Formats: sequence, structure tokens, C-alpha cells
Amino acid sequence: MNNLARRTFLIAAGMLFAGPLLADDRLGKVRPRVGFLSPVSPGKRDKAFVSGMEALGWIPGDTIDIDLRFAEGQPARLPGLVDELLALKPDVLVAGSTIGARAAIEAEASVPIVFAGSSDPVAAGLVKNLRHPGGNITGFSLAYGDGFAGKWLQLLKETVPELRHVALIWSSSNPAARRFVEEVSRVAAKLQIQLEVYHAKDRTELDAALSSVESSGVGGFIVAPSPFAVSERKLLVAFSDRNRLPAIYFSESFPDDGGLMSYGPDIPDVYRRAAAHVDRILKGADPGELPVERPNKFDLVVNLRAAEAIGVTIPVSLLLRANRVID
Repeated sequence: MNNLARRTFLIAAGMLFAGPLLADDRLGKVRPRVGFLSPVSPGKRDKAFVSGMEALGWIPGDTIDIDLRFAEGQPARLPGLVDELLALKPDVLVAGSTIGARAAIEAEASVPIVFAGSSDPVAAGLVKNLRHPGGNITGFSLAYGDGFAGKWLQLLKETVPELRHVALIWSSSNPAARRFVEEVSRVAAKLQIQLEVYHAKDRTELDAALSSVESSGVGGFIVAPSPFAVSERKLLVAFSDRNRLPAIYFSESFPDDGGLMSYGPDIPDVYRRAAAHVDRILKGADPGELPVERPNKFDLVVNLRAAEAIGVTIPVSLLLRANRVID
């Protein structure tokens, strides 16, 4: 082999062995990483977010890496999960609910944050205002605005016209929950309904609250929004069924699991739409200049099987307004 041929061979061999390394390095630079933090268990929310990313061309394991972490309804786990995700050096951190976003902020994360499903991000101190959130954060609210919580009691009263005594279960795991209590209390006074309020931020408190509700003689109950309530929805639905108590919830996941009815924003759709903000940030947008968006859909869901099981007849007028009826 002459010198020219030998040199050509060595260059070609070097490129052959270096090629995969160069390709891997290049992939490492162009394939972004997203951290996803959920205060609840795996389910419709994370699936909706991943589906939203895929619809925008971000395929996990191909064009993007998505790391998922779940607090399983235990807020105390959130700071540790945030640390795990930040250690992976994500380009964007998606945080479910207000408490998830707060955990990311308190970790002093410099990475862009997109929250999905905050009841009131301004009141919670997540953003300055909805149009210009500022800093390194933006996201999607659930738009539980003034007067929204009162609709749960109005719908329950429409379902059971003779209703005179109601329990409300709320959790401080949702920082906006005190406002729900105030609004339901105002509507209860207007409708001349006796309201009993029970706080439950963990399983011990929830067991005690349900025991009190069971012996109180109430004719129905309301479950206010919180990640903890979502994680305990099967217990809450089973309690309603066992005691033949009409109940209204804030998320369709409850009637899907056998609850009577729910009214609230389409939460999985909020997570799906959060993917659009992530897409914009990955393409160079400033999160602090992306407006916080509101839900597009508010759904009334009624489960007729649950109604039959507890001996309740759903009024036709309510069924006609329902977005979905489970029968």
C-alpha cells in the first residue's frame, strides 16, 4: 500500500469509528429533555400531555426525552421529585397544579416552568398577571373564578330539590381551596341549606371527616378541588355509594370511577394544551412573555348507573345540559 492509499485508509477508518460518536454528540445537543411533575398518580393527565407533545412532532425517545415523576397524592414528596428532575437537566419543567409549581419555584429552578392546572395562579403568587406572567414561568389555569364553586351546590340542589343539609370536604393541598369554602358557604346561606365543612389533607383526616359526615345526617356532599382528593377518589366514591349520598365532584375522573356527577374544566385537555407552551419555549420563546391560558372546556358529567345505585332520579333538564352521560 503506497503512502497516499495508506493515508486515505486511515482517514476513512478514523471517520468510521468517529462517526457514531459525532452522531451521538449531535443527537445529545438537538434532542431536548422535559421534566414532568405530577402531584397525583399516573393517568389521563400525563397521557394527555405526552399525546399533545406527539401531536406537535415531539416523540419520546426519538425527538425528545420526557422524564415523568408522580407524587401519588402526597405533597411532601414534591420537593424531592423536583430535585430528581432538575438533576437530569431538563430544558423545560412541567409542573402539575399549584403545589407542583410552588415546589419548582421553591427549588429556585432557573429552567423554564410550565404549570398545568393551577386553580388561581395570580392569587397563589405563581405569576404577576395572566397576560405577562414574568420570570421563567407560564402555564394554564383551571379558571375556578368567582362564583364557580357555588355552582356545585346549585347543581346538587337541582338534582335533589329537597336537599337541606350538605357537607363540603376540602383540602389545603390546594392553596385556592379556602375561597371555594367561602363561595359555597355564601350560596348555602342564600339557598337556606345547612353546610358542614370538613378539612382533609391526608388519609387520617379524611377518614375522620367521612366518619363525621356519616353520622351527621347530611343529604349530600361536595368535594372541592385538590390533588389529594383526586388520589382518594375511589374511597370518596365508595363512601357515597355505601351511604347512598348524592355527591358532586370537580373532575370527570370521579364519575368515571362510579361517582354521581362532576362539573369543572376538562383537566386532561389543559395538560394536552400545555404541550403547546413547551413547544414554543423549546423553539426559543420567553416563558415570562407567554400568557397564562384558561380552559376551553367546562364539562358537566352525569353517571346514571351511580344515580340508580343510590336511588336518585336525575332531572331531564340537567341531563339535557350534560356534556356526557354515563349509562
